[in-house]
Amino acid sequence: MDFNTSGGLKVAVLMGAVGSERQISLASGKSIADALRKAPNLEIIAHDFLPDKPWILDDKSIDIFFLAFHGEFGEGGDMQEICERKKLLFTGCDSKSSRLAFDKMACKKALEKSGIPTPRSFEIRNQRQLADIAPAMKTMGEKFVIKPIRQGSSVGIQIVNGLENAESAAEECFAQFGDCMLEEFITGREITVGIIENTTLPVLEIKTVHQFYDYDAKYNDDNTQYLFDTIDDAQTLNRIYDTALKSFKALGCRDFSRVDLILSGDGTPYVIEINTIPGFTSHSLLPKAAAKAGMDMTQLCLRIIQAALNRKG
Repeated sequence: MDFNTSGGLKVAVLMGAVGSERQISLASGKSIADALRKAPNLEIIAHDFLPDKPWILDDKSIDIFFLAFHGEFGEGGDMQEICERKKLLFTGCDSKSSRLAFDKMACKKALEKSGIPTPRSFEIRNQRQLADIAPAMKTMGEKFVIKPIRQGSSVGIQIVNGLENAESAAEECFAQFGDCMLEEFITGREITVGIIENTTLPVLEIKTVHQFYDYDAKYNDDNTQYLFDTIDDAQTLNRIYDTALKSFKALGCRDFSRVDLILSGDGTPYVIEINTIPGFTSHSLLPKAAAKAGMDMTQLCLRIIQAALNRKG
């Protein structure tokens, strides 16, 4: 099916839901809906979706649901499973790959199984594992990243030095978020690669005065820099693209995603995580990369809709 020749489509942009990333989701959803309203042959519904009020999913007049959620319910597989059970056409990854990507530890295991470089890590899902982090740390150097396993937008992430600080940070993270992980700190450049179907977008490098590209750097700091064409070595560039695409495929992703990496000093691209529903505001990374490739926000959103329609046939 092609929306350019189908005589018009009714698209519901679903956003909001519940959780710490609700407001970010609402901003992404509004941006998507505004962009799609500029396209011909589309009827757009922008809907603030709440899990206990799912009536819109029973509207048979809607041709496709554009999912603009961030956070566990909408990005971690639950919403996708609901849509699958109702046999609805929706954008983005299926429930299996969404769950795999949103669980940072499960994601790392899938990457490691495929031979894709990712920082060494130790999972903490219970008190026994929390008590056992000291032996794991001995193989990871002196600097560590502590993060919740199932949170987005860099919520709850800490970078610490030394065993004592890492143990304290892990206890704090576990108490606040439950499942968490200890990860070795890789010194390098923060980069990201957007993917539309099986096509990689230009590498985007992020520079910030913060320790890393954290929540504040993403949403509050106007001094964060977003740079293209900063990697001159063709072999390194090809390795980055190859690693990103292999990661996308290893998790069974579809339609679109964004792969976040650290490029180490020796030119190794380490995959940090895969975002199956990245941000969609004008300041977000995927739209910036799409713009560099010649796509405005409307074209980007239409391309994603077309990818979903292609699956339907």
